[in-house]
Order: sequence, then C-alpha cells, then structure tokens
Amino acid sequence: MATASLVLSDDSILSKCDRRLLRLERVFALISGISVFVLMVLAVVSVTGRNAMNAPLPGYVDWIEQAMPLIAFMGISYVMREGGHIRMDIVVGKLRGRLLYGVEMITTLAVLLLMVLLVWGTWAHFDRSFDFAAPMWSRDSSMDIALPIWPAKLLAPVAFSVLCLRLCLQVWAYARAFVTGHAIAVPLVADAATQARMEADQLEGQD
Repeated sequence: MATASLVLSDDSILSKCDRRLLRLERVFALISGISVFVLMVLAVVSVTGRNAMNAPLPGYVDWIEQAMPLIAFMGISYVMREGGHIRMDIVVGKLRGRLLYGVEMITTLAVLLLMVLLVWGTWAHFDRSFDFAAPMWSRDSSMDIALPIWPAKLLAPVAFSVLCLRLCLQVWAYARAFVTGHAIAVPLVADAATQARMEADQLEGQD
C-alpha cells in the first residue's frame, strides 16, 4: 500500500538527473491538477445551465473524454518518483539492504519493459488517429461536437515516455544501491519516527 516515503539526494550525476527530471514531472502533475479543476468548473457550468435555462454545456462529455488522459496519465511519473503509488509490499517491506535493492531493481525492470510496450502501443494508436491527409469526415473525432481526438491520444505516449525515463533512473539508482549499499533518487519507506518528523515539518511549513 502507499506509505510515507522520502527520496535522498547528493551531488552525484544520478541525483542531478533525478532533480532535473523532477522539474518536468512537477509541471506535468500541475497540468493534471489544473485539468481536474477545469473539469469541476465545466461541470458546474453544465449543471447550472441545465437547471437554470435548460441549456447544458454543449459537448461536455466530449471535453471529459479529452481531459481523461491529462488526469489519468500526466502525473503518473511524479507519483512514481515520490513513492505515492499504491502497491503491495507485504514481502518487499520485510526486506532490507542489498536484497531489497536487488528485488526493487528486478521489479522496476519488469515495469519498465511493460511501459516501453505501452509507449509503442499508444504511439501506434495515436498515429492511426493523426492523419490530416484523410478527408475531414473520416478522421477520428468525438461524437457530439466533433473534437479531434488525436491530441488526447498523444498525451498517453508522452506521459508514458516520461515515466520510462523515471524508471530508467530508478533502475540505475537501485543498481548503484545494490553495489554501494546506499540508495539515492528512489523512494524509501520511512519508519514511524521519520514519518512523524516529516509530518511535523509539513505542519511547521504551513504555519
């Protein structure tokens, strides 16, 4: 399951790459959050228009379809970096040291392989939709107001490609940790004392 985690850093090349990629991941996560807010506003406008003037927002469902990749995929790499994703760690949570790093490296490699296949598949899906040479009536578009679907389909391979970069960094980090015994640039599960200190620091930052 998701638990509080921390990511250590130093002056190594690995850590510098991690921080640079984190900037892009934060931008993507911010775009995802803004998309959720915009959809909430559109929902209010649509419901208000329906109840007040019997005129809901045209193409509301179409706009939801366009925004789904923004909400579902754009923040996935940031969550992976921060260790905020949900996972089963009944076995892995009991491992320590190099054995833990070795197991994490193997599982991260498996996820990386899956994501590379997903990038290939989603890009092919986008490529079939992105055909400006085809007649207007035959292009991919939404059902109601005929929004082009290719921008939404492009977001999936873009977001998955960023996640692949993050997974490559994590494989590198776990391999380095397996050799050195010290992990950086990967989320480490915090113990109870560390979690309490992190929560106290967050509360102090809000005051």
